[in-house]
Amino acid sequence: VIRCRAAVAWAPGKPLSIEEVEVAPPKAGEVRIKIVATGICHTDEHILRSSLPNVEFPVIPGHEGAGIVESIGEGVTSMKPGDKVIPLCVPQCGECSFCQNPESNFCQKSHMYEPQNLLPDKTSRFTCKGKQIHHFLWVSTFAEYTVVPEYAVAKIDAAAPLDKVCLFGCGFSTGYGAAVNTAKVKPGSTCAVFGLGGVGLSVVMGCKAAGASRIIAVDINKDKFAKAKELGATDCINPQDFKKPIQEVLTEMTGQGVDYSFECISTILNISITHANKPLLVSHRNPLILKSRKSLTKDWRWSLIFLLFLGWKMRESLPKLVSGYLEKKFNSDLLITHTLPFAKVNEGFELLRAGKSIRSVLLF
Repeated sequence: VIRCRAAVAWAPGKPLSIEEVEVAPPKAGEVRIKIVATGICHTDEHILRSSLPNVEFPVIPGHEGAGIVESIGEGVTSMKPGDKVIPLCVPQCGECSFCQNPESNFCQKSHMYEPQNLLPDKTSRFTCKGKQIHHFLWVSTFAEYTVVPEYAVAKIDAAAPLDKVCLFGCGFSTGYGAAVNTAKVKPGSTCAVFGLGGVGLSVVMGCKAAGASRIIAVDINKDKFAKAKELGATDCINPQDFKKPIQEVLTEMTGQGVDYSFECISTILNISITHANKPLLVSHRNPLILKSRKSLTKDWRWSLIFLLFLGWKMRESLPKLVSGYLEKKFNSDLLITHTLPFAKVNEGFELLRAGKSIRSVLLF
């Protein structure tokens, strides 16, 4: 048993509490990881607000981390102590029918099928003050050590800087994958991106990498526009600057609407400005099912696409994404606006709520 620090959410609406927790050793098929760095994602804020389903308190949040394997349980063969890894909120067991389907990344062991408040054997590896503490998505990266099933861990290149690639565990992979995997943005196309947080800006990067000729970034926080342009946006607009609906503004800007639109704020705003292709809800929350309807600007049918982590089979794809980072194919470092010691986790959430950060990274 390892005793270490963790940020515990004891109840909804309360600040995280830095506590000493006990982390049990890994059982068969499990990996215990020393977390080195973890990002603060808006999904973690949803936990604190109790607006995510199937989360049980007390819980250790965090799901965007990177670390080093400390020990392995019986039967683990894909990694060893000392390996650099990223724990995954979307597992890839490799055995279920979904994992074996090349068109799907919805592993049937994921939280879409059963809660991940406890590890697969329905027990927790965390204890604090004599009480069982729940896991979050099996990952719980707001702990100095965490235990995760082997099939929810990706081994990455030993050269990878963990304080940078921790973002690949969630935000960057989600946004970048939305453009290059799911939408399959074509060279010369026009894109609109609604919401310029970590996910939205990663979409901008993906659109640029895919060769989009025009990338229109939309947000009510003008402070994010400089970052958006640095990452590849060609235009930045604030809906509050116009008296007319934003879809009319975009249609006038482009003549007929955009080729691809990405909604990265979990509010359906942009469905009416895509003239031909499908608007994409970029989210890793529960999927939405909407009936198709006509666009307001053209007589096209549309449907809302939702894909968890936007097309990545994470165990096999994430190491390749990290290799792309090391080869300087993109610069995801620009998403990191604040680096804080772990003890300042609540300060990181205040920056998020105030709209002052894109991604804050906590270092242990």
